[in-house]
Amino acid sequence: MYNSLELKQQIFKDTDLFVLDMDGTFYLENDILDGALDFLDVVKKSGKRYIFFTNNSSTSAELYIEKLAKMNCHITRDMIMTSGDVMIRFLKTNYPGKKVYLLGTKPLEDSFEEAGITLFNKDNSDALANMSERPDIVVVGFDKTLTFEKLSNACTYIREGALFLATHLDINCPMKGGFIPDCGSICKAIELSTGVSPRFVGKPFKETVDMVADATGVERSKISFVGDRIYTDVATGVNNGAKGVLVLTGETKEEDIAKSDIKPDVVFESIKEIGNIGRCLANE
Repeated sequence: MYNSLELKQQIFKDTDLFVLDMDGTFYLENDILDGALDFLDVVKKSGKRYIFFTNNSSTSAELYIEKLAKMNCHITRDMIMTSGDVMIRFLKTNYPGKKVYLLGTKPLEDSFEEAGITLFNKDNSDALANMSERPDIVVVGFDKTLTFEKLSNACTYIREGALFLATHLDINCPMKGGFIPDCGSICKAIELSTGVSPRFVGKPFKETVDMVADATGVERSKISFVGDRIYTDVATGVNNGAKGVLVLTGETKEEDIAKSDIKPDVVFESIKEIGNIGRCLANE
């Protein structure tokens, strides 16, 4: 059974690197979840490692570092990755020099520009006026600054042949008291309008696991992706040779597991429970 004590203990023992989701797993909006810092302490004392990975591409890694610091969680840049980071690596590896029309927030725009990616008509003021120039690629992120103009332009470019890429497929972003539409919802609107489906690169796709494994040097079988969504966090591990660990503090509820084609390797009530398991093992 996916929530037996023996299985939970074995997963902790077998994991060298915990890849932690953030919102809904480590914190909720601006409030750190109970036991989260204790979990990190247990991981370090057990001789294991952790990094953060969030599919939320609306904020840069640097801003996440600042946010975590306010929660008394202090990390360095090499300890956090976002789906935006994966997209940047994907573009630079596969489409160097191509012009990108980005549906994203200012922090994501800044990250792309700092990485040397050419953003097409950044101000969007006359994006459709110059018919002789078009972007090569449309990239959609979790754009909290989305306008109808951006959405319409993206659809036009994709219909005209621009490649359609997206940072991550999350449909909703958890908030206190509910959810707001995420990148996957924006992409669905574009897909319905154009008839073209995007290629995603964040969790749960291979590009994310490749980046984590390359950056940390940890073999996939020793990596556990921990998060509150089956179709992203859990699927990342299960589908790519790592482990998928579900916590029930965010989007997914226990009754959702039976309905899912993807099954977690193990289910914990919270990150606090993972820490408690680790502490008990250390005291044996």
